[in-house]
Amino acid sequence: MSASAHPKLALRPFLPQDAPFLADIFRASIEELTGDDYSGAQQDAWISSADDMEGFAGRLGKQLTLIGTLNGSPVGFISLAGTEQVDMLFVHPAVAGSGVAKMLLDAIEKLAKARGATRLTTDASDTALGFFTRHGFVPQQRNTVALAGEWLANTTMHKPLTPPGERS
Repeated sequence: MSASAHPKLALRPFLPQDAPFLADIFRASIEELTGDDYSGAQQDAWISSADDMEGFAGRLGKQLTLIGTLNGSPVGFISLAGTEQVDMLFVHPAVAGSGVAKMLLDAIEKLAKARGATRLTTDASDTALGFFTRHGFVPQQRNTVALAGEWLANTTMHKPLTPPGERS
């Protein structure tokens, strides 16, 4: 029997041709997972940031972007801007809560440490605040961001990293 009873999660680097799939994950995640925290108009404004596919692909291509796959298909992604800023972390709603986001965050944390980062930072959406808090991030300040004529709130969070060779 060749069918697997256990879905296989894996990681791989971003390729430019992945951008449309990741834009779909980005849109679905915002549409289906953020409704308790953001209005429809705010969600639409946020989603519109993926309308410029060239810009979206360029943003991911300039950053260290990893893709989480399930049985080979992209189901989530994370991007690291510079050495310490988690810029984007999105998973498809069908796999929310299945460990994909944790796998992505753990991988980017290891890579950031290897590059000499002493902390990770992120501007977490209200929806993602609990996830980042559970994974060691501490809220620093509330922000309000203008996006496509709407105001969206988020929280800047930091997580100290243990240097390579030291125990955490």
